[in-house]
Amino acid sequence: MTDNSHLERDFRGYAGALPQAQWPNGARLALNFVINIEEGSEPSVPDGDEATEQGLTEAGGDPMPGRNLAAETMFEYGSRIGFWRIAKMFAERGLPATAMACGLALERNPEITEWIRQSEFDVCAHGWRWEHHRKLSREDEAARIARTVDCFKRLLGAPPEGWYCRYGPSLNTRALLVEHGGFLYDSDAYNDELPYWTRVDGKDHLVLPYSLATNDAKFMRGGIATAQDFFEYLRDSVEFLCAEEEPRMLSVGLHLRVAGHPGRALGLRRFLDWVKERDDVWICRRSDIAHHWAKTHPPAKA
Repeated sequence: MTDNSHLERDFRGYAGALPQAQWPNGARLALNFVINIEEGSEPSVPDGDEATEQGLTEAGGDPMPGRNLAAETMFEYGSRIGFWRIAKMFAERGLPATAMACGLALERNPEITEWIRQSEFDVCAHGWRWEHHRKLSREDEAARIARTVDCFKRLLGAPPEGWYCRYGPSLNTRALLVEHGGFLYDSDAYNDELPYWTRVDGKDHLVLPYSLATNDAKFMRGGIATAQDFFEYLRDSVEFLCAEEEPRMLSVGLHLRVAGHPGRALGLRRFLDWVKERDDVWICRRSDIAHHWAKTHPPAKA
């Protein structure tokens, strides 16, 4: 019988008694930049979907049925322009990041895939493509996970160490990840500022919570309007967390077709230049956090 105890809601977490993260070099904060690579994996009429995806585009507030050629080109901007602008920023500063990529997007963007393969970025699987996992049967979802892992192995030379669903996970996702094996963590949660362990079918499984608060999606949802807004929001988040008693982690989510536009990229550039000068912030990859937590705070000690 499948153990579904990991689906029970947990309102307590560490209950105010956070573990000392012990980040490298005594850092107060583990900061991870997540660069979402989705272009070409979104719902589209040519791929058999009923309508063009308009989420996180300039057309997001004006949905329409059927094929939307304008929205399609907004996604294309992300892979044609946005990725290269953002990637250059990180490369010029020698900063690490995590590529959170959909398998189909990797297949359709070979130049981006090759750049990632040659870079120091780590990778987290963002599903095969944009789809509602909660609408998939258990068998179909298991097949999507396997197909995505095979794609990463084939195109990047290694499987993804993490997993994160677009539109949120299904009731089966976490159990299927554990059943498939090979995943160091998943990020299908938004409920903490530190990693934590859970038990899935008798096995320990690590969760690295993600965030939509420190995420450029706020531009498209009306929460942030200017580059300076973005810079100040991220800066204030870092300053606040570094001043707290217990060290924390922070995820900054970036989208090629959002932060890649010049008026928004300027805010990202300001933040990168500001935060890389701090000696109390560990700028790292997502897998670095996961490996550190597994070594420093294994399940038996958590």
